[in-house]
Amino acid sequence: MLLLSIKMHVYARTYVNNGRVIGGSDAKPNTWKWQISLQLDLYNEGSFSHICGGSIVDSFYIMTAAHCIIRWVFLLGCQSVPLHLCGKKIIVHPDWNGDLANGNDIALLKLVNPNYDNGYVEITNLPYPDQTLPHGFTCYITGWGLMDCDLGTPAVVEHAACSQPEWWGSIALKTMVCAGGDGLMIIFQGDSGGPLNCLTDGVWRVHGVVSYGPAGVCNQKFKPTVFTRVSSFLHWMYSVNNMHEATRMK
Repeated sequence: MLLLSIKMHVYARTYVNNGRVIGGSDAKPNTWKWQISLQLDLYNEGSFSHICGGSIVDSFYIMTAAHCIIRWVFLLGCQSVPLHLCGKKIIVHPDWNGDLANGNDIALLKLVNPNYDNGYVEITNLPYPDQTLPHGFTCYITGWGLMDCDLGTPAVVEHAACSQPEWWGSIALKTMVCAGGDGLMIIFQGDSGGPLNCLTDGVWRVHGVVSYGPAGVCNQKFKPTVFTRVSSFLHWMYSVNNMHEATRMK
């Protein structure tokens, strides 16, 4: 087996400067402060490239998709370049088996040093355990992926619809959230692991982690983007090294 060791860092930034998404529009400065860019130094040259998104969910933890990191062997730690957040440990959900259709596409990255709300970055709020959103509820996707179609904010598609044969069928699990599927929106690889941001009870919460969608073409009708449902994995998250449950449950 050939193992590729690469350096990784987590880059926290509060706006997009290269025409990527929120629904196709540039994010305003100092918004979506919990969004992070997971970046790799493939050639050990001090040049980092974005591969996936993620969310700050605790002073010590970043949440992302398991498929974003399971392909790589990370050499974690602070490097001799100006890093915003440095990784220490990767925790993948124990039931993740590499098959997106089986779900559990979620992972946590533990940081070397704690991260605190400081006006530029912020710890996100999370949904309540097993909380679901109603059909048609509008959310926002943020990220740095390559997006080139007419874009919009995705509406949630209830599981009863998303699991129909003409939609995603049996691979749309109850532990997932579907959003979009109107033929207008596309999520590309660079957005994997990023948040589905939804305003509930007057608070922005990350309800989903980008997992999969239609490959190779713009978001097909009846083929919405599929997210790991965060509310289905809160008990696991809080069990990981005593991640602080009370801090983000408003």
